[in-house]
Amino acid sequence: MTRPEPPDELVPGPVLVVGAGLVGCYLGGRLQAAGVPVCFVGRSGMLDELAAHGLQLTDLSGGRSEVPASALQLHTDVPEGARPSLVLLCVKRPALVSALARLAQTVPRDTPVLCCQNGLFPAADAMQAAPQLRLLPAMVPFNIMRRGPGHFHRATSGQLAAQASARLAGWRPVFERAGMPLALHADMLPVQWGKLLLNLNNPVNALSGLPLKAQLLDAGHRRRYADLVEEALVLLRRARIEPHRVTPLPWERFLQVLRLPTPLFRLVAFRMLRMDAHARSSMAEDLAAGRPTEINELCGEVVRLAHTLGAQALLNARMAEAISATSR
Repeated sequence: MTRPEPPDELVPGPVLVVGAGLVGCYLGGRLQAAGVPVCFVGRSGMLDELAAHGLQLTDLSGGRSEVPASALQLHTDVPEGARPSLVLLCVKRPALVSALARLAQTVPRDTPVLCCQNGLFPAADAMQAAPQLRLLPAMVPFNIMRRGPGHFHRATSGQLAAQASARLAGWRPVFERAGMPLALHADMLPVQWGKLLLNLNNPVNALSGLPLKAQLLDAGHRRRYADLVEEALVLLRRARIEPHRVTPLPWERFLQVLRLPTPLFRLVAFRMLRMDAHARSSMAEDLAAGRPTEINELCGEVVRLAHTLGAQALLNARMAEAISATSR
């Protein structure tokens, strides 16, 4: 249920990052380096690292920002009495509902919350957990990798996106100043599906054991990825959902490029290959660390879409099974 927007826009102020992992540390760190007060909530291991080393943030274009440890506000739970102007909720999707329930107990009514998870935003569950907060689905397109203690590197390109809201209008120049331009969309569902299609490479990368760039330069892995995307696109057409284009190419042309012989692919897809040579997908990192993966929020969403259409998504179902078997 959509509430009317307030007539006044909030002046950008304190930011609360809930889920200080790779994405949360990068987004929050860039905002703090741009002059915004930021409070980070995360696991004790990460907070100890930040307390010892501070934040060092780099990107593909050579940009570099630093926040000293002494300037960081670090907490293992949302502080009582917190009054953020904006919350960046960067927990993994399985933890989304419980994190929202905790926020609902601690932050003021109508606080805008950017929900930065992979997959589709579970609107009904989210609203039930935090009906008094202004929940805004968001999409983080780029890959963040750790290069050392407190050093977070944006390894791929892309533009942040979020649900259009008057509450975010004043934040756009702030994100721009922080080097993270923010696009606002009236309908985030096509954007979420576009990112999901792109993320269908995550399980392929995780099973390959290779960095992303090396995996994409392997014709067999590229075909496997293309087949997963094509299966999802067929279902989306049946559902009359037009996924947002998150690469310079239309999706059909994107599939053609993935299926080119590797020498041609290397030439045509030079933008796609503009990434750190050591970057891996978040799913690969989760598997390596023994953490639960988001396969249910990626291939699982394709399978669920197929079921609603009375169809099957055999390739995505098999991929989900392969990841689940590997993570046991």
